[in-house]
Amino acid sequence: MGATCNQTATPPVRLRRALTLWDLVLYGVVVIQPTAPMPAYGMVSVRAQGHVVTAILIAMFAMLFTAISYGRMARAYPSAGSAFTYVGQEIHPALGYVTGWGMLMDYVLNPLICTILCAELARNAAPGVPYVLWAIFFAGLFTTLNLFGIRTSARINDALAIGMGIVIAVFLVVVAHYVFQHPHAERGFFWHPFYDPSTFHLKSVLGGTSLAVLTYIGFDGISTLSEEARNPKRDILLATVLVCLIIGVLAACEVYAAELVWPVSRPFPDVPTAFVHVAGLAGGAWLLQLVNGTLLVATIGSGIGSQLGAARLLYAMGRGNAIPKSFFGALDPVRQTPPQQCSVCGRIGASRCAHHEFRTRSRTAELRRPDRVYGRESLGSDALLRSRSTQKTAGSGAAGVWIFRVPAALVEPQRICKNRRNHLSDRRPHLWRHAHRMVSGRAHQFRFRCRSRRITARQFFPSS
Repeated sequence: MGATCNQTATPPVRLRRALTLWDLVLYGVVVIQPTAPMPAYGMVSVRAQGHVVTAILIAMFAMLFTAISYGRMARAYPSAGSAFTYVGQEIHPALGYVTGWGMLMDYVLNPLICTILCAELARNAAPGVPYVLWAIFFAGLFTTLNLFGIRTSARINDALAIGMGIVIAVFLVVVAHYVFQHPHAERGFFWHPFYDPSTFHLKSVLGGTSLAVLTYIGFDGISTLSEEARNPKRDILLATVLVCLIIGVLAACEVYAAELVWPVSRPFPDVPTAFVHVAGLAGGAWLLQLVNGTLLVATIGSGIGSQLGAARLLYAMGRGNAIPKSFFGALDPVRQTPPQQCSVCGRIGASRCAHHEFRTRSRTAELRRPDRVYGRESLGSDALLRSRSTQKTAGSGAAGVWIFRVPAALVEPQRICKNRRNHLSDRRPHLWRHAHRMVSGRAHQFRFRCRSRRITARQFFPSS
């Protein structure tokens, strides 16, 4: 009888409260990435006409209000459900359910994107390994590391943050050496990244700010660790605000250094990879490769942290019966982690990456078939052309080596049009059926729109 009472009184398994304020801050920094402004630097610079530092700082002050709001809600509801719990408790459970699913799409999509990016970057370094194997490897890596427990994840975040911090410090030192080695005669050179009267327009700066806010996306994931923080009512608010401030200061320093190296009047060879060109100009090929490697490490850290937050959100939604509780509401009694939720995120990442590669290969195979649409001579023996182009900037070293895959149908349009008539006989009959269905469907759609809008043919083809 006593044994039965003891079994009944056994407390339920809960998430382990082991995270300090410093652990929460490093988690947020790793998820957002200290290198966050690097991918968007070129686009923000073009949109804000060189005032990237100003746009980053304005975005930081705007995001601080959101960070404070998340921290205050976490103080009232210290739950792993984050906004799912906040909306459900304060407004209505139905709206909380919708909010939870909206957050889930974001939290699951981020690890998937990180898996794709890591696989692509790793395949560039080791092209002999298939893309699918890289995708499965990184998805399994994210899942395995998150299964070891929250303390292991915190130690991994410590190591990643220290490594990326060292690389950023090296970049700033190299930029300082480059700037002071090249004299600058114009007045206000060191002030122009903040305000340049010749190019400053408030509309352009605000437009760049709308892109600069992407630098801070991900700090809300700190609130999903409320049930694993030792003092959630104090630490979640402080950690969220500190992460926004730290990322804002780091991002401002990085883009300020980049703007000192690359003047606004000089266009970028490639806007999406503008920061890589800046690194190549300041330090040469070794700094370029170091920055590329850091971006890969930062993406791995962001993928691990994003999956960690996604698993906690799935657990909170399962515990609240928003999704099946028997599966998603369970925890590992030993490690006190949500293993099923982590495995679901990993499987989604691996399967979607494999599906993406399968569709890409299928389309490539369709282009390579000589009896499809363009005929044998038009596509030639190889439907895909690989070209390596090394672009050099005015400084020392190469600015980067990029691999492009271009369909031959886009490379030789004149030759294809010339041979199109000669290969009509090679097309199969079912292609004509598909074309007929497509044209018939478009015509029916056109008739429906005309009828619904009461548009006559005379309005489309007015008589002269």
